Amino acid sequence: MAGKGAVFMGKYFGTDGFRGEANVDLTSEHAYQIGKFIGWYYGARKGRKARVVIGKDTRRSSYMFEYAIVAGLTATGADAYMLHVTTTPSVAYVTRVDSFDCGVMISASHNPFYDNGIKLINGRGEKMDDQTIADIEAYLDGNLVALGLEGDVPAARREELGEIVDYVSGRNRYVGYLISLAAHSYKNMRVGLDCANGSSWNIAKTVFEALGAKTFVINAEPDGVNINRGAGSTHIDGLRRFVVENHLDVGFAYDGDADRCLAVDENGEVVDGDKIIYIFGCQMKREGKLAGNKVVTTVMSNFGLYKALDEAGIGYEKTAVGDRFVYENMSQNGYCVGGEQSGHIILSKYATTGDGILTSIELMEAMLDTKQTLSRLAAPVTVYPQVLKNVRVSDKAAVRNNAHVQAVVKAVGEKLGDKAPKIFNVNWFKTDDEGNFLWPGFGDNMRVLDWIIKRCEGTVDAVETPIGYEPKAEDINVDGLVYEGKQFTSDDIADLLKLDMDKWESEITEMRRYYDEDIKAKGGNIPAALYEQLDKLEDRIKKAAK
Repeated sequence: MAGKGAVFMGKYFGTDGFRGEANVDLTSEHAYQIGKFIGWYYGARKGRKARVVIGKDTRRSSYMFEYAIVAGLTATGADAYMLHVTTTPSVAYVTRVDSFDCGVMISASHNPFYDNGIKLINGRGEKMDDQTIADIEAYLDGNLVALGLEGDVPAARREELGEIVDYVSGRNRYVGYLISLAAHSYKNMRVGLDCANGSSWNIAKTVFEALGAKTFVINAEPDGVNINRGAGSTHIDGLRRFVVENHLDVGFAYDGDADRCLAVDENGEVVDGDKIIYIFGCQMKREGKLAGNKVVTTVMSNFGLYKALDEAGIGYEKTAVGDRFVYENMSQNGYCVGGEQSGHIILSKYATTGDGILTSIELMEAMLDTKQTLSRLAAPVTVYPQVLKNVRVSDKAAVRNNAHVQAVVKAVGEKLGDKAPKIFNVNWFKTDDEGNFLWPGFGDNMRVLDWIIKRCEGTVDAVETPIGYEPKAEDINVDGLVYEGKQFTSDDIADLLKLDMDKWESEITEMRRYYDEDIKAKGGNIPAALYEQLDKLEDRIKKAAK
């Protein structure tokens, strides 16, 4: 069993459930077996019937997996309560409030329609513990001895068979709960909602209209294959235009299962999870309700958030990436607000998981309490340029634990120091289960640096100029190495962090030649600020090489 703060990365389940392409990585047989195990684990082995509540998003395959799980549950004697299409946080809420043994959400969150997933929720409305997940994996692999079984889990017979209960009333109670949290009428407020053609399509509009808002809704016509397609929190430009064109006060974008929310202010600017955490933290501090005077963030949060929190006199915790780790930290320390830049926001007074619709309600409350626009509330957070590059490796655990990599990461981190704008961080965990390097920088220099490094490593033949924007003559973090490749061993990654300084110098010379001979010769316009940057970069390199 994984310890506190550790990550269970099994054969099937990752940090956010069992997820993969439907009928390829995740099959109906898997769903049936998971249902059978849960029905036995929570019920038959204890000599009683288990009660399990199930929700799903709008993917075509969600219906297939729902029926398979229900078949497995009832086959081992559990009663299955079906919420139908609903949000992940609603399943967590109903599981906790209505005293179910377990909750199941069928969704792949922000992934495309052809993926799907199975998320398991314990009786407290939290993500399932590692030991239970490990037991499920053992069962899926047929390792019955590890479970103390001599044969398969026993099948229920006659009156012991489980019942299937239509439980849409549970979803309706969740809607009522959300409405009850608002202290203001939203009358005269013009609110845009982007439902991502997902789980929130039949809930968000109901909630906001019940509170009196004039709602303008997009992407609320799910057809089984359009979930997240150019819509929702991962494709927010559509909502930005929609807010401006319709002169709305605010817009909210959800992902496929509505456990995250990003906002758009009245000017069409994005208010991401970092800014939302700041707004909530300041609001709670003003009200004397910010437990421990701290908020909980992840290592992916922007430097601008921390600078704004410092100025507001608010402390913060940093966890590994994943709302699970945010929630664990909040639970262990009694904190009341935390989340991720992606829009997973947890308000522990009201929920045990990220809840997109709840987040949007509380943002509305903050606006109305302070009588300020969303842009004014978010203004103190200056977002610093932040570049995320994915590096695929064959074994993330091996790379993460490699002594050579750890030594290089530590050395570079010490060299950069703690002062802004030099920030260095390596994060191996992301909700999409990709390995990620995070290299925040300062100014508009990261595209130039990225281009330099690719040239140094010989990974590009035809070079694409990094111009097309107006560079700022600001300080350059020459150590902020950014590199995007295909697949590397741990030694390859370590080598990337140790580029020789002479390669940088030769590339600057090549850049000057490229701009002068290739770009200008073809009539291109090179901003003077770019040459100033090159001069600064060259000076920095010469000093660093001494």
